[in-house]
Amino acid sequence: MHHLLFRSPLILLLLSVIGSLAAYAQAPAAPLAIGQTFTLESATLGETRRINVYLPAAYTDSATSRLPVLYMPDGGMAEDFLHVAGLVQVGTGNGTMRPFILVGIENTARRRDMTGPTTNAEDLKIAPRVGGSAAFRKFIRTELMPAIRQRYRTTQETAIVGESLAGLFVVETCLLEPDLFDTYLAFDPSVWWNNGSLAEQAGSRLSSYTGPAKTLYVAFSKDALGAPTTRRFTAGLKSARPALTWHYKAMPEETHATIYHPAALQAFRLVFKPGKTAATK
Repeated sequence: MHHLLFRSPLILLLLSVIGSLAAYAQAPAAPLAIGQTFTLESATLGETRRINVYLPAAYTDSATSRLPVLYMPDGGMAEDFLHVAGLVQVGTGNGTMRPFILVGIENTARRRDMTGPTTNAEDLKIAPRVGGSAAFRKFIRTELMPAIRQRYRTTQETAIVGESLAGLFVVETCLLEPDLFDTYLAFDPSVWWNNGSLAEQAGSRLSSYTGPAKTLYVAFSKDALGAPTTRRFTAGLKSARPALTWHYKAMPEETHATIYHPAALQAFRLVFKPGKTAATK
């Protein structure tokens, strides 16, 4: 009898713990939302594209504020959208960058969309279809940008950020269609594409630009710094007349796999720092 009485408080405690655990196990989980997502039917590309959007507090806390827009290829939830949205959230929160609406473009055929035409046989092996960058640019210009302006309160200022093949697309757009964005950010851009043709053209194309003010920021990791095409590209930047503002950052402490986040942090703080507004188109 005394033995049972001694054990009964322990039994009651165990039953209480088990009951509490059961209650916790039954609590429903809710989706964790960090932004908005929608799909856009593209006549240009002949497919449906998913668009992910992060709205900083400067936008959500106001009913009237208008913000510039930062576009990013590789913008899927399983791609680079989350960590870049985190940089925008932290940077705008601590005052080290101006607030931007972040628009992530989720991939369907990345190597098709991010590359221009090529005559290099090895380039042609990387995907069933390559060389679709002009169509992807048209999609951004004629379909995505109007949709963003219709859905959100935006200013005329725009920027684009990308790494690797997406960085190639950023550089190609800056050289071939510079009026599309105000600021271009490219990290380890694949300037080796098509036998380094963009690297060869960089100096002359940048020198010949006479339009509104633009900014180009390029960073390279140790995996790209020694490549001949990288050297030709950076030499082209340095030889160009000051037709636009450009920044070059060597990051030998980073690899191709690690450069995006630290390079974006430094780039955002430099080119998007408070008080520094790009010229409107």
